[in-house]
Order: sequence, then C-alpha cells, then structure tokens
Amino acid sequence: MTTADPTLPLSPYREIGRAEWARLAKGLDQPLSETEVVELRGIGDRLDLTEVREVYLPLSRLLSLYASATKRLGAATSAFLEEEDVTTPFVVGVAGSVAVGKSTIARLLRELMSRWPGTPRVELVTTDGFLYPNAELERRGLMDRKGFPESYDRRALLEFLTEVKSGAAEVRAPFYSHMRYDIVPDARVVVRRPDVVIVEGLNVLQPPPAPNDVAVSDLFDFSVYVDADPAHIEKWYVDRFLALRQGAFANPSSYFNVFAQLTDAEAETTALGYWRDINMPNLIENVMPTRHRATLVLNKGIDHNVESVLLRKL
Repeated sequence: MTTADPTLPLSPYREIGRAEWARLAKGLDQPLSETEVVELRGIGDRLDLTEVREVYLPLSRLLSLYASATKRLGAATSAFLEEEDVTTPFVVGVAGSVAVGKSTIARLLRELMSRWPGTPRVELVTTDGFLYPNAELERRGLMDRKGFPESYDRRALLEFLTEVKSGAAEVRAPFYSHMRYDIVPDARVVVRRPDVVIVEGLNVLQPPPAPNDVAVSDLFDFSVYVDADPAHIEKWYVDRFLALRQGAFANPSSYFNVFAQLTDAEAETTALGYWRDINMPNLIENVMPTRHRATLVLNKGIDHNVESVLLRKL
C-alpha cells in the first residue's frame, strides 16, 4: 500500500504535466482533419493537430467516460427506485477570461465528444445569450460593465439549466449576435435532450449571490477552467482586437465598425483601454477567484498551448 508523500502540500487536485497528459492519447484515433481544426480555431488561437491530439482528445475521452458513468448511475438509481429511467443530459461548464480561448475549446469539445459512442449528441450554449439586451444594460447603467456578473440575466440562465437538468423535451435559450453586439429578439438556440450540453461563459463558476441561492455551477456535472497568466491574456486580447479590425470590424453591419479605420497604434491603445478598464478588472475580481471551483483546470502558456492539467480527485 502506497502512502502520500508528507513533504508534498495537500491538494484536492492531481497535477498532471503536459508530457504525462499527452501520453494518455496513446491508442486514441485522431477524429478531426486539419481543415476541421482550422475551422474551429478562434481568432488569435494557435490550435493545431498536435494540440488537439495531445490535450483535447484525452480530455474529450475523460468527459465521455464521466458522462457514460453518470448515465449508468442514473439508470441504476431509477432501477433502485423502480421507476422509468429519467437520466438527464450531462452538463459541462467551460469558464475562463475573455481571449483565453475558452470558446474555441468549447467548440472543439463539442466536436470531439460527439465522436465517442456514448455521447453522440452534444449541444453548445454560450452565456452571451443570457446577457441583458443593450437597451436594458443602458437603462441600468451597465454598458461599460458588459461581461460582469450583474450584466447577465442570472435567473433566466438558471431557469434554462434547470429545465435541461429536469429532462425537458425541448429547452430554448436566447441568441446573441457578436456582429450586433446584442441579443437578437426573435432568435433562439433550441436544445432537445442531447447526451451532453456544454455551457461556455466568463462567469459560469460564480458562487451564488446569497447563501440560500442556487449557483449556476450547481447544475453542472463537470466543469473546465481555462487558465493563463493575465499578462499573456492581455497580449492575446490586443492581438485579437487588431485581427478583428481587419476582419469582422470592417463589416459595415458590425457594432464595432467605428474601429475599422484606426491606425495600428490607435487600435492597440483602444484595445489596451478596454482590457485594463473592463476585462482585466472583471478577470481579477470575478473570474479568476472561481478557478478552484472547477473539476479540471487547463494551464496555458504564452503560446496558447496547454502546459499542465489539474484534475480534481474523486
């Protein structure tokens, strides 16, 4: 019988280095082509086939194992209660800063998990859809705090997830347009009892606002936090802003079209202003403190590659 090394600090997490984690991909087939990876990659991300194979393929397999085990436990519980199996979708939360790459990771996990036999139907919902409409944010004086916890309709998000975890046949979520930078009134994301629902957003691991309230993460079966040095994220944010200026911002229909004609120096100054006045304070005050609530933490280096993984012990 092995015993813990008394010289090592106690932790509820296993810390797994990149090389050790990558070895877990041995024997797993790479289901995505290079073209598919490029299509999934967000602006500024450097995701490639090696990163997919060594980091996200093992993660998707682990998530599929958790989902399948939860489904079996649900069936066993229903059998014990002598009732029909009412196991509900396995819900995965993906949290982290603006520009850290969590949206790309959420899209990638949706594609990878859907390739495993036990989880063929996977849906992705972003919490952007639960931001208050711009008109309501303006009324509340919150436009400059968009992305902070108070800018979300927390009640609506909880109702959505409660319906998902209650086994509702169909659940609808609001749709957010990044082009309009606002909720689209008549558009909806429809979820029809898939095997897995991935919920991606800045503040999905926030504790409840009051002790007797339900936290959004109480309705998760597994959660992932994407972590990186704030100085690295700042660089990624500025690089992404500069890239968007040449792309999406150039569209006349874009809310941010006013930035399309900025010079490089003006664009960098503007991006740094948004980062240091809004996004960094939100990261430090609200997002980073939730890291310890995650089931698994992905630690990224300056090149966007994952350097280590923390996995909560069972």
